[in-house]
Amino acid sequence: YRGLTLVLTFLCYTSYHLSRKPISIVKSQLHPNCSSLGPNPRNDSNSSTWCSWAPFDGDNYKELFGALDNAFLVAYAIGMFISGIFGERLPLRYYLSGGMLLSGLFTALFGFGYFWDVHVLWYYIIVQVCNGLVQTTGWPAVVACVGNWFGKGKRGLIMGIWNSHTSVGNILGSLIAGAWVSSAWGLSFIVPGIIITTVGIICFFFLVECECEKGPEAFPSNEDPLNFSGQSSVDCSNSPKEPAEEPEAISFFGALRIPGVVEFSLCLLFAKLVSYTFLYWLPLYIVNVAHFGAKEAGDLSTLFDVGGILGGILAGLISDYTGGRATTCCVMLVVAAPMLFLYNHIGQNGIGTSIAMLIVCGALVNGPYALITTAVSADLGTHESLKGNAKALSTVTAIIDGTGSIGAALGPLLAGLISPTGWNNVFYMLIAADVLACLLLARVVVKEVRGWCGYMARKRGYVRP
Repeated sequence: YRGLTLVLTFLCYTSYHLSRKPISIVKSQLHPNCSSLGPNPRNDSNSSTWCSWAPFDGDNYKELFGALDNAFLVAYAIGMFISGIFGERLPLRYYLSGGMLLSGLFTALFGFGYFWDVHVLWYYIIVQVCNGLVQTTGWPAVVACVGNWFGKGKRGLIMGIWNSHTSVGNILGSLIAGAWVSSAWGLSFIVPGIIITTVGIICFFFLVECECEKGPEAFPSNEDPLNFSGQSSVDCSNSPKEPAEEPEAISFFGALRIPGVVEFSLCLLFAKLVSYTFLYWLPLYIVNVAHFGAKEAGDLSTLFDVGGILGGILAGLISDYTGGRATTCCVMLVVAAPMLFLYNHIGQNGIGTSIAMLIVCGALVNGPYALITTAVSADLGTHESLKGNAKALSTVTAIIDGTGSIGAALGPLLAGLISPTGWNNVFYMLIAADVLACLLLARVVVKEVRGWCGYMARKRGYVRP
């Protein structure tokens, strides 16, 4: 069932991200440049926003977009800390598939606002809050399922490839939303909602969340597990056995005491701030700076996620080879800072330059993000200090990703507040967050480097093993 688990969890989280992406594509359609569409056909005013969708037709539309993003992401961040606790105490298959059905419902409800002609801001905010809460069912559940089936040997590479579901979902979400964004933007949400619901039903019937503890191999070769005659070669009644005690689920503060959880959680806060700012604002940035249409900007923004796939695989491969998860993240973050600066200043000088720099930035930004949320979370959730208590995996994953989700909420909000002052300031904010993410890993990096130095010294015979 290893391959089946890998494929199903990949499809599950692909559909989660597929349903999150449409909002970033539809933003440019909710407040387009109406003057490029010709004169106002209604002739009721000379407003340049006659084609915009109320309530996003005012001058404060960027702040309203930021409020929409923040409603989802704050709810997601709060819910994530609770989700891991439920994930350890409920069957993962029921928890995951139920969350996907609800996610499909709330994603579609946002799109129905177009067909129901809803122009009330609170409707869209409430739908976003509900969607953010139910989408927290996804990440702790899928990481726990994969962690249950795969050991630490090549975990970085396997999870680096598997984690491309994030970028694949973003790419598919952009393409699907872009297909209807100019004609009927409501379908840009309804179709992804149908897709995640369908995958949730498939997950319910076919997902195997962990290896069975008891099976035919648990019986001796001379014992028939299906002995209907009532005669058994072993008389169990004369030799009763106490059932093995199930390890208790770890507490929230107990998970925080695992070495490395706090450092990687805070690092992910700033790394995810950068990644989600691109996720929610890159299409609008391309429209404003490069003057592309909504569909073209959405298609071009998928290149950032193409780079994310490459970065996640590369980070996993390098960290498996070197054994330095934190050092791999730190090096990629250090290189990402100047690349973000260059993309903002020369990234729009030509389509070729823009494509190349988007892919590079995507790889450097999403590589550490992918490594921390997958391989690092799984490593810490099965840390030796837990003494084999696998029930900690869901809680540790939820703590790390929940802390990162605080940054995911802050990034788009800050971008909405800062972008009216100029896109340069948004990129300076992203570079500062990148540097802080790197600094927060300093202690773990020093520990890894000292470990390498000690290993090399022992190998050369300078230090007794």
